[in-house]
Amino acid sequence: MSEVKISAETRTEFGKGAARRIRRDSKVPGVLYGHGSEPLHLTLPGHDLLLALRTPNVLIALDIDGKSNELAIPKAVQRDAIKGFLEHVDLLLVKRGEKVTVEVPVHAEGELAAGGNLLEHVLNALPVEAEATHIPESVTVSVEGLEAGASVLAKDIKLPKGTTLAVEGDTVVLQVLAAQAEEAPEGEAAEGEEVAEA
Repeated sequence: MSEVKISAETRTEFGKGAARRIRRDSKVPGVLYGHGSEPLHLTLPGHDLLLALRTPNVLIALDIDGKSNELAIPKAVQRDAIKGFLEHVDLLLVKRGEKVTVEVPVHAEGELAAGGNLLEHVLNALPVEAEATHIPESVTVSVEGLEAGASVLAKDIKLPKGTTLAVEGDTVVLQVLAAQAEEAPEGEAAEGEEVAEA
């Protein structure tokens, strides 16, 4: 996984008014925490951060005030419910070689068996443990030819080297649901006809 370098500034102003002023300058307030250290309040460039967050579990190399460099991954991102712009970000401090637990998006590929069945994503993201600098961007699962009633369990998913499940192996990730019948059952149709005749 590639690192994205972002310059950050420490901030000393807090509260809604300060956050609004930061956002007016196209910046995003954030907090960096982890490893038992005091939370560090930061101001980050909005556009750079928005681009970085397009990659799930992106590894961010923070240049803080031009003095210190830290590695972090996004832990919680708050967006405006209507406009979608970033309002606040929580970043988790990580070290090279350290294992972290994250959720990785699950992508399905292939065609289900014929019959108009539906694929349900029970989990859109799979909890895994991986080295902070080698977090997979996603995992891909083949659903080729699966019939109604079939399930894909967490333990069935092939994970990249160095990545392990952070959830029970028997957890259902995907399942195939039978197509809903469009026609009414024969018994109901027959009853309806009798009522019409009466």
